Amino acid sequence: MAAIASGNSGIGHLAIIAGGKGTRLAGVAGDLPKVLVLVGGKPVLQHQLELAAAAGIGSVSIFAGYLAEAIREFVGDGSRFGLKVQVYVEDEPLGNAGALIGALDEMPEQFFVVYGDVMLAVDLAAMARRHLERDADFTAFVHPNDHPYDSDIIEADTQGWITAIHAYPHPETAFYANRVNAALYAVRRDALRGFAPGPRDFTKHIMPGLIADGARVLAYESSDYIKDMGTPDRLARVEQDLASGRLSGGRAGGVPAVFLDRDGTLNELAGFLAHHDKLKLLPGAGDALRRLRQAGYRLVVVTNQPVIARGEASEDDLAAIHAKLEWELGKDRAFLDGIYHCPHHPDGGFPGERSELKISCECRKPGGAMVDQAAREHNLDIARSWMIGDSTADIEMARRKGLRSVLVRTGEGGRDGKFQVLADLVADNIAEAAEMIIAAGTP
Repeated sequence: MAAIASGNSGIGHLAIIAGGKGTRLAGVAGDLPKVLVLVGGKPVLQHQLELAAAAGIGSVSIFAGYLAEAIREFVGDGSRFGLKVQVYVEDEPLGNAGALIGALDEMPEQFFVVYGDVMLAVDLAAMARRHLERDADFTAFVHPNDHPYDSDIIEADTQGWITAIHAYPHPETAFYANRVNAALYAVRRDALRGFAPGPRDFTKHIMPGLIADGARVLAYESSDYIKDMGTPDRLARVEQDLASGRLSGGRAGGVPAVFLDRDGTLNELAGFLAHHDKLKLLPGAGDALRRLRQAGYRLVVVTNQPVIARGEASEDDLAAIHAKLEWELGKDRAFLDGIYHCPHHPDGGFPGERSELKISCECRKPGGAMVDQAAREHNLDIARSWMIGDSTADIEMARRKGLRSVLVRTGEGGRDGKFQVLADLVADNIAEAAEMIIAAGTP
């Protein structure tokens, strides 16, 4: 696997947690530790070591348990990967953090940690910069995935500082924003000094303990590729992603995306939606998004939300609505790469309105600032991208930004009449729109 990062990451050491037996993979991997399971003809451990070397990391610690000798025999001293590798063997199961805690005196001041069943193509230099610039004690790579319901969920404030960890299993009535702990960390060694040796887990013990002690625990959000391959199904999908080139992050010009309106396109139009209880997905929305992602598109919501400027909903209310949206999509194994909203509204006269948001702006559709921001943050190729929406404002924004467009007949169905513009395609609903886009292909 070619690494995204090149040159020195600013953090020169990687710890790989490789103690697992790989029980769930036994049917396809036989009697192998998880880190030696083949992905694209090479052990996942080799992919991780090659990524580290390409990022300028010079040394690696591997914390092994099950079949540790097989791991040690495979890596040797690490020199064939351009690395210095030390394998530590735990005599008893210590969780995914216990052995590392016991070896802190042998760790450098700053280091990365990754679980051994994770396939990744991450810009480690960018993550290291964020960790060091923010003077974080602990930084967790956070991303959306297609199974948030059985993942550990991260909650962070608007500055990116993690405020809570919601460990799996989740209460049946709960819903969270799809921000999953991806099992890649940047760590300041001395932040871990307060944890006693013994069985420890990063999600259950280390991160909550740091937060409780007032440590600076940061969420690093990125669209770089990272996915665990610890089950047969996930291993198969990682293999597919590797074969399709998705691990490379797309060609130099970026990756195609489908931009999506929210109300009337993904969820039922319910006036000015101001509370998560009123959100209801349209039939087939999750399946449609899953198919679009399988076809190679990133998925980004761009939505006007004047309820903020009008004083009818707070930012917290909107965050809850979007968390519910992501959680409901996750039930259909679908997820969004980003949600961008415009909180402004140009007209005054509403009770409780927020005067500072009553402005004309470039982000309110048909303005294209939300598209521009998403393109920068997610490496999107606008020329190969689409817009799906139910209003003429959606289609006019697409025209202005050079996006191909599909108007859906749900919601407004184009009947708002604000702009005299025609969509490239017209579909009955989001499911049909997805099929049209997939059939059209990408240039």
